[in-house]
Amino acid sequence: MPRKLFKRWSPDPAKIRNLKALNFLGALLHDPNLFHLNRHSVSVAFFVGLFCAFLPVLGQIPLAALGALFFRCNLPISVALVWISNPFTFPVIYFATYKLGVKLMQLEPKPFHFEMSWQWFATEFAAIWEPLLLGSLIASLFFGCLGFLIIQWTWRWHVIQRWQERRAQRLAQKDKE
Repeated sequence: MPRKLFKRWSPDPAKIRNLKALNFLGALLHDPNLFHLNRHSVSVAFFVGLFCAFLPVLGQIPLAALGALFFRCNLPISVALVWISNPFTFPVIYFATYKLGVKLMQLEPKPFHFEMSWQWFATEFAAIWEPLLLGSLIASLFFGCLGFLIIQWTWRWHVIQRWQERRAQRLAQKDKE
């Protein structure tokens, strides 16, 4: 089931390899591990994608793709998971990671009002970047490891269930004979 579920939602590897925008990657996209759907490849892709999703940086998708290339895990899954951090969720995620960083650094939270301007980034962001970065790194590691472990355990549980079902079917057939 896990393989079928991921295969249903994954894009065709040949289509990805033939995209003109990705020609600069050359032979890197021809690594079969980037599109394998096995327990290791998918669980590492979950780690990479979730790790990148909680980082407060621009370019999370290319970062996740580079992580998938480096760790040789499933590329589409690692890139898709970055969308956990989207325009609707990133304010909540980054506020929570800022609060986590403030607690870990034992600082007083500074009241700030967010606005999308260079002036805000030049003045306010300079005051909050350290706790935000620390909280984001901790959250990235936590959720990346959690995603990795959940996929490992779920995949293994499903395989064991299938083994038990096949064993029960074989025993039932033996009893009929």
